[in-house]
Amino acid sequence: MYYRRIRDLRTDHDLRQIDVAEFLGCHEGVYRRYENGVREIPLWALLKLAERYDVSVDYMLGITDNRRKYGE
Repeated sequence: MYYRRIRDLRTDHDLRQIDVAEFLGCHEGVYRRYENGVREIPLWALLKLAERYDVSVDYMLGITDNRRKYGE
């Protein structure tokens, strides 16, 4: 489920895969595998993307449909 969310968040922010890969400091192919669900995204990358997109990690993982972080 998370791979759909990270793809949707990226496109919602009008970013290319290469943009997000550079933000994370990884190769575009590695990031593409995260989005395609071929490779699991590491926790550090998930946290960094959640911060970048201003959403909760629970939202990114598909646990909730509420984008807001706890306490907001």
